[in-house]
Amino acid sequence: MEGFRFSTEVSVRFAETDAQAVAHNSVYLVWLEVARVEYLARFDGGYPALRARGVEALTLETYVRYLAPARFADRVRIYARCGAIRGARFRFEYSLELGSRPIAEAWTAHACVDAQALRPIRMPRPLVEAITKAET
Repeated sequence: MEGFRFSTEVSVRFAETDAQAVAHNSVYLVWLEVARVEYLARFDGGYPALRARGVEALTLETYVRYLAPARFADRVRIYARCGAIRGARFRFEYSLELGSRPIAEAWTAHACVDAQALRPIRMPRPLVEAITKAET
């Protein structure tokens, strides 16, 4: 997938399908989170290390455009990239595919906050630098 340097894969579980035997639209949000956590795991301890430093990353907005269905036992590849880092805010973009066929496009917007006060704080500089380097 052009423009994406990271991807991970999920297998559609039976419990994730609806009465039409299609992956339910809500599970795409879970899959996006799987991709975000795995993406961040490549950097200095990942999300658990951020949390240990008293930093939480809240989801502010989510957008998903569904293009084609995924079904039980399908292997969905999720491409993810992080960008638009400005102070506390950042954004992930995603492309989900079955084989070479796109099944969804998505983005999520986030903000770093102090875990205790829940007030915005800048994304830690080392993480900003590592993501910037990984994405260029």
